[in-house]
Amino acid sequence: MTRSRSTAALILVGLSALPLPSIAEQVYVSNEKDNTLSVIDLERLEVVATIPVGLRPRGITFNNDFSQLYICASDSDSVQVLDVVSQKIIANLPSGEDPEQFALHPDGKHLYISNEDNAIVTVVDTEKREVISQITVGLEPEGMAVSPDGKWVVNTSETSNMLHWIDSSSHELVDNTLVDQRPRHVEFSADGKQLWASSEIGGTVSVIDVETRTIGQVYRFHIPGVHRDKVQPVGITLSRDNRYAYVALGPANHVAVIDIAKQSVIKYLLVGRRVWHLALNGDESRLISSNGISGDVSVIDVKSLTVLKSIKVGRFPWGVAVKP
Repeated sequence: MTRSRSTAALILVGLSALPLPSIAEQVYVSNEKDNTLSVIDLERLEVVATIPVGLRPRGITFNNDFSQLYICASDSDSVQVLDVVSQKIIANLPSGEDPEQFALHPDGKHLYISNEDNAIVTVVDTEKREVISQITVGLEPEGMAVSPDGKWVVNTSETSNMLHWIDSSSHELVDNTLVDQRPRHVEFSADGKQLWASSEIGGTVSVIDVETRTIGQVYRFHIPGVHRDKVQPVGITLSRDNRYAYVALGPANHVAVIDIAKQSVIKYLLVGRRVWHLALNGDESRLISSNGISGDVSVIDVKSLTVLKSIKVGRFPWGVAVKP
């Protein structure tokens, strides 16, 4: 081997030993009135891309390997599939009318979609891209969640004030739980033992025991200087260790932090106007809120429970999802 080739080989070996540059996490935000997604670099804390999508995008969620993003394009009556690498829409899934929120089964194959206008939950096979079932539920269905073990699918009906328990194996509605007025969002704990449900007009969050499907703890919120009528819980996210719950309080413009063991609210964080939904990043060091009326997202440091920055996005940001 010549000296130049030997030197080149040593350089290549040295380079291969260097750690690969890390890629920052990205936050995807659906902008309801701009018909776009904003993509935020979570390290730089700035918008790095704006992607045109269907009409009135709301709920968004990644598939299991984060290669695709599902988007509820409500006024397009479609669930769109975004290829994350190319940032292009590659498919439109049948969704029923006015899809608003959805939840993906742990198997990655079945997507459960709430159809607000016609009081059904539509089940779509994401591989075959076809509807395999439609389940009649209460009036104005919105929130959707699937239990970690894949057994239960739960839907909220805003007008019926109920949580609907659907058996994922039979796609049959088997039980209902009555909660406070206008339930908007449901979230299972990581161990699958609890289901948390927000009631927007009732101003409460109910914690349901999954085994008995009955309500245990009910949280109410009191923010100094904010009228109780403005305290309207919507989005909820839970830490994986089941230590904290974070609740978006709508036009109260705050996020409540609940210590689950103490069963008490330990802090209210002031964010943007009309906070809708929340998401934690991969190591749960950051919490991101979508603030509809102010057209921004707030990035919260979880350890110190302080707002680090507000980032302007499109008009009426709604859904939020984090790509590792």
